[in-house]
Amino acid sequence: MNRLLISAAHKSSGKTTLSIGLCAALRARGHKVQAFKKGPDFIDPMWLSLAAGRDCHNLDFYLMGRDEILRNFVAHARGADISLIEGNKGLYDGLSLDGSNSNAALATLLDAPVVLVIDARGMTRGIAPLILGYQAFDRQIKIAGVILNQLGGSRHESKLRAVIEHYTDVPVLGAVHHDDSLSIVERHLGLMPSNEATGAKARIDAIASRVAASVDLDRLVDIASRAPTLTPTDAIPPLPTLPPAGGKGGEPSIRLGVARDAAFAFYYPGDLHALEAAGADLVTIDTLNDRTLPPVDALLMGGGFPEVFMEQLEANVSLRHQIRQAIENGLPAYAECGGLMYLSRSISWRGKRCEMTGVIPGDIVMHDRPMGRGYVLLRETGKNPWPRQPAAHGLAEIRAHEFHYSSVENLPADTVYAYDVLRGSGVDGKHDGIVHKNLFACYAHLRDLENNRWAARFVDFVRDRRRAAGKKQAVV
Repeated sequence: MNRLLISAAHKSSGKTTLSIGLCAALRARGHKVQAFKKGPDFIDPMWLSLAAGRDCHNLDFYLMGRDEILRNFVAHARGADISLIEGNKGLYDGLSLDGSNSNAALATLLDAPVVLVIDARGMTRGIAPLILGYQAFDRQIKIAGVILNQLGGSRHESKLRAVIEHYTDVPVLGAVHHDDSLSIVERHLGLMPSNEATGAKARIDAIASRVAASVDLDRLVDIASRAPTLTPTDAIPPLPTLPPAGGKGGEPSIRLGVARDAAFAFYYPGDLHALEAAGADLVTIDTLNDRTLPPVDALLMGGGFPEVFMEQLEANVSLRHQIRQAIENGLPAYAECGGLMYLSRSISWRGKRCEMTGVIPGDIVMHDRPMGRGYVLLRETGKNPWPRQPAAHGLAEIRAHEFHYSSVENLPADTVYAYDVLRGSGVDGKHDGIVHKNLFACYAHLRDLENNRWAARFVDFVRDRRRAAGKKQAVV
């Protein structure tokens, strides 16, 4: 499996923009490109997916075991000509002192050559000890080349190439000069999502054109092709296929309304696939423009930027009222972060307050700094409407992640929570997972992985609620 890992000396070196450009440039040459992103992230993978023409998948040491990472990589890389893994932060950065969850650790696990992106602004001779230090720090890491970024011009490029050639044995695979027109607009959670950016495809094409002219793509492909053979693919089971019509194992399928629009777009492709594999027919709901709620058995409201679109969300009165009434009548619903915000009473941001659905009796307040950021560890309280099976001792612990600039204010004292927060912030620093009738809403973002197969549990819960409602109607 041809592969390489794109990393950097430190964060904000431009590796995401370059990774987007590489995916699109290689795709334009006829290569089938599979993108991966290390760590928890929704926005970068959206851009990478659009650039590569196929879903980008996340590889995460905190949420996944090493064997699970390897299985997921092999399964998704099948059929691709080249796999490109974008790291997060710097090559050796990570949570653990021993580097066991760093980009370097991922490169070692996947036996992937590393291409180091270096933001070379203001650098000349000092780039040599930087590269030599990265080589010497861990001799197992194969730094197969560097791409110089943010260069000041052709003279700057010539000096850097000469220094690197004289002092190191690392090839320069490309040199990209500074160009403001290639930047992607950022906001408080990082890059603007590709589904919001005006002319996202045109921006990707422009980045790809510059990258193709600045990077030796042939040499890059050759480096990827020299990656050692991984575990034989016949030892790795394929991804689950979608069930036949009628649902999994003869179970009836369910209609799951999924909020997917400019305001709500944070979903992991693997989770959506797991929902479908469990027997859910996904029905897209545009919360900004759809005036009526379609016939559905349940709702899924992922993360996003409802605060940016809060006036449009407020203006869609009919849909807000229908969603509230449906949930109050017992419609199962699962909401994460942005979805929780939409289901609250109101959102206040930049001096404005907009009404939301009002299902959750609390008000959302936006802040200038993150209220919750990073990995979380949760323990179920026993109130989760579709709980994970308890561990051998005590209630189940679940790993997830969060990233929110908002807080929930004015919640009643008797609010029911599904989780105790052992690590992270959640709703109030101690709890997360608000439960109201058949609604479960949390700040934490879950992933359907071996530690927490939530998708099938949710679908089974929806089926049970539908059966119960059918029996009730039959009795009446």
